Amino acid sequence: MTGAGEAKLPPTGSIEIVKPRKVADLVEEIAADAEDPTVPTEPLLIALDVDGTVLLEDETLSPGVVEAIAHAHRAGHEVMLATGRSWEGTRGIQHVLALAPEYAVCSNGAVIMKRASGDLGEESLYERFHVETFDPTEVLAHLRDHLPRAKYMVELADGARLYTEPMDDWNLVHARRVTFAELSAQPVCRVVVVSPDESDEDFLSLVERIGLTKVSYAVGWSAWLDIAPQGVDKSTALEKVRTWLGVPPERVLVMGDGRNDVGMFRWALEHGGRAIAMGQGPDEVRREAGETTASVHSGGVADVLRAL
Repeated sequence: MTGAGEAKLPPTGSIEIVKPRKVADLVEEIAADAEDPTVPTEPLLIALDVDGTVLLEDETLSPGVVEAIAHAHRAGHEVMLATGRSWEGTRGIQHVLALAPEYAVCSNGAVIMKRASGDLGEESLYERFHVETFDPTEVLAHLRDHLPRAKYMVELADGARLYTEPMDDWNLVHARRVTFAELSAQPVCRVVVVSPDESDEDFLSLVERIGLTKVSYAVGWSAWLDIAPQGVDKSTALEKVRTWLGVPPERVLVMGDGRNDVGMFRWALEHGGRAIAMGQGPDEVRREAGETTASVHSGGVADVLRAL
């Protein structure tokens, strides 16, 4: 029996057509219930890839991602980025997403940034808290023999970047063009190789034939190769962050779409966490994840975060 002041519900199994405004109000009520501070929530450490996960190809945001991240924050979760991008290419994305996490994983795990000051009201200041480097001389010479027309870029320990030829997909703010020989003049934390003459399949096959050793690498989209120090990827950096924050290993959720996300997928699943692939990712990437969400174009990240 309906009490005074309570809305009468439609009979079980029936459908009631309501106005859009009422639907929006219902959604907000459900969201408010999910964020009720009186309901205890065990925080998650949520690590999001950038390109193909929160950003589309044209650098616009995946639908609903900003609001969904805000929802996750209100629910008590720590949301951070784990990307192949350098910090120079990551900081602006964080600001647009209204993110100011304690840490950010950049350069496929070779660089961990730590917040030094600032909050969501301003662009926070970060320091290079943990950096892994290697001598790129051997691998660069090996690659040059097989890919003489490729374009190369390296990231130094202090964040400076050197490149041989410009690429539209590269953020070259504060980067410097150099000769090929200058790329290996000092230790680097990351090498990027792009070979426009190769198809993805040809590039994958070539990299396998070259047999890169003493480094970690991941092949991305459009004949893109990312090389990091041996044994370093997003998972090794995230394990450090998880430990520093004191988050139980099973309270980790990672999302991504590329081959450089496979390591963190395996790491999360092996420790009882969640690994979620974007719907548009390659088959071999989606097979490594425990779950698949909608594509970046359809707001796959927002779907997951709003359901927390």
